[in-house]
Amino acid sequence: MILTPEGLEALRSQLIVSCQAYPGEPMRDPRTTGQVAASAVIGGAAAIRVQGLADIEFTRTAVDVPVIGLWKDGHDGVFITPTLRHALAVANAGAHVVAIDGTRRARPDGLSFAATVAGIHAGSLALVMADCGSLDDALAAADAGADLIGTTLSGYSGERPKTAGPDLELLGLIAAAGLAAPLIAEGRIHTPAQARQALNAGAFAVVVGTAITHPASITGWFKGALDA
Repeated sequence: MILTPEGLEALRSQLIVSCQAYPGEPMRDPRTTGQVAASAVIGGAAAIRVQGLADIEFTRTAVDVPVIGLWKDGHDGVFITPTLRHALAVANAGAHVVAIDGTRRARPDGLSFAATVAGIHAGSLALVMADCGSLDDALAAADAGADLIGTTLSGYSGERPKTAGPDLELLGLIAAAGLAAPLIAEGRIHTPAQARQALNAGAFAVVVGTAITHPASITGWFKGALDA
């Protein structure tokens, strides 16, 4: 499957499920990630977002929907697919879309965001999703040729406060800008109602991760409510 910008139309108003586990957790295994992804597709996920090269490779064999891949390297600053080298590795692992840090911060390899996007397009067949943290990030990423714009880093890049739920205000601001690239809502969407709110705020599609695929967090929410 080769995903084209025109092919993204199939994701309009759809659910994208992020399947990730953290180092040291029992579910941190590529086979498990692929199984969780396949289960999400049975439930109606139109695409899957996954972290790590092995996880991308396993997930590609487990599902027949587009795979958005990324490679987290580090914990601070620009660490979501931080360099062109990381991005091309993600594409070579089988990702239809490569998600990269879409902020205006300096990248570890010294390349500009625009040069990174151009390098991905030139060196692979993958599309590019820009994980943004603000309206200015989104505008700059769209100008640089990103194929999708996400609100993934809202509340994490220092430009906007971290909201309890999805940053609906930012979604509205980006939607009002009328960018050609589809707007993907991502970040702190914990309920079906919030997912619907994100679409109503102007999102093209919605990514949900923790609330669907991270049992430790979900269990903690219930335990916290019982302990309160």
